[in-house]
Amino acid sequence: MTAPTILLADDDGAIRTVVSQALGRAGFEVKAASNAATLWRWVSDGDGDLVITDVVMPDENGLDLIPRIRSIRPELRIIVMSAQNTLLTAVKATECGAFEYLPKPFDIDKLVSVVKRGLETPHANGDFRPEEAEESLPLIGRSPVMQDIYRTLARLMSSDLTVMINGESGTGKELVARALHDYGKRKNNAFVAINMAAIPKELIESELFGHEKGAFTGAQSRSAGRFEQAEGGTLFLDEIGDMPADAQTRLLRVLQEGEFSTVGGSAPIKSNVRIIAATHHDLKRLILQGLFREDLFFRLNVVPIRLPPLSERAEDIPELVRSFIAKAADEGLPWKVIDNDAMDRLKKYSWPGNVRELENLIKRLAALYSHEVITIDDINTELADTPPASSEDDDEQGLSKTVEHRLSTYFTAHAGELPAAGLYQRVLKEVERPLITLTLQATHGNQIRAAEVLGLNRNTLRKKIRDLNIPVIRGPK
Repeated sequence: MTAPTILLADDDGAIRTVVSQALGRAGFEVKAASNAATLWRWVSDGDGDLVITDVVMPDENGLDLIPRIRSIRPELRIIVMSAQNTLLTAVKATECGAFEYLPKPFDIDKLVSVVKRGLETPHANGDFRPEEAEESLPLIGRSPVMQDIYRTLARLMSSDLTVMINGESGTGKELVARALHDYGKRKNNAFVAINMAAIPKELIESELFGHEKGAFTGAQSRSAGRFEQAEGGTLFLDEIGDMPADAQTRLLRVLQEGEFSTVGGSAPIKSNVRIIAATHHDLKRLILQGLFREDLFFRLNVVPIRLPPLSERAEDIPELVRSFIAKAADEGLPWKVIDNDAMDRLKKYSWPGNVRELENLIKRLAALYSHEVITIDDINTELADTPPASSEDDDEQGLSKTVEHRLSTYFTAHAGELPAAGLYQRVLKEVERPLITLTLQATHGNQIRAAEVLGLNRNTLRKKIRDLNIPVIRGPK
């Protein structure tokens, strides 16, 4: 049996050698060229079973060659590799019809694996129609973790799969959602965003599904909800972990049945929207606490995307800084230059506020500093004035240290003497009673809200109030 022939085009001789040797060891025949013209001649002559091409070559852009190859040999799989490893390159490669996109530098074993998959994967039916991509995208960074995100997004552009984006505040979850919409097949229709954490819980259902005239006090006319506004387009549900239980149930019905009814209405309304959800919460943890529906989670978490905190991709900071400086200049602020020591300081900072914090810092430097070159002293001054971010994890660690200190003091004072049996339950009770009592006081006796704050099921909270003999707190009249 004749070995498959791989056509390789790259103007870098070292890459041609390494790739050719690796593919040869894997049992393939390789024909390598340094330009697009030779590759096109081979393809036109009917040579090759798969193509690997670089993007930037001396005579032609490899992406421009792909539609021509597909027009005469649509069955020929094409793998694109490029040092221009941005989301735009990944999107363009996918839109042009590439089988796979690999940013340089890549793992050679991974390339061999992709080649094998390209030769073995059955071809899908249907015509190919490349679309023109814009010249910019809102996502910036060339770190390995961002490359993985770019490749995932490029594969999702032509689908309607539901996506769940998870990441800390300030990592750019809405930017990812907008990129999926703006470069997807629904881009000519509306992109509608709603933040669950920013809307009073009693209004969320009306905001999502709309309401009829007279449905509640103040509803003086019919109002369309976000689902109707996003018809045919994309609905971005930000901070989905803060959605109240009743709204979760109604959202699940829309996802299951493709229809909903307005608040106060009875007639079903068909829905055709793509759902993209996002959260900074651990939804699996909320499920265990009874605060989020497990069946809804599985409906939303079809394709999970994790956005890394900025501290995990510090190598992207210089590129982000340049982009934010240019953006600030477009908004009328003075152009700034960040010197090397200052840039190193930015790369070593922890960035609790992530990309949003970095952008705000650059705007502040542009607006408040008269000199053009920003130094490390300027950066230190600004970061020193930034209050440390408080997180739930910090609070929990502080509480843990306090409890550890109290117990350590007890064991030291009673050295050689073990406490009576049942220590665990006694300590737990000592912590639980004041915790629940103070939470009820803070919520003015609202047990539903207290249960949410504590992360407990409402029935569990009621049982603990009874078992711990906690007095019932009445809310304000």
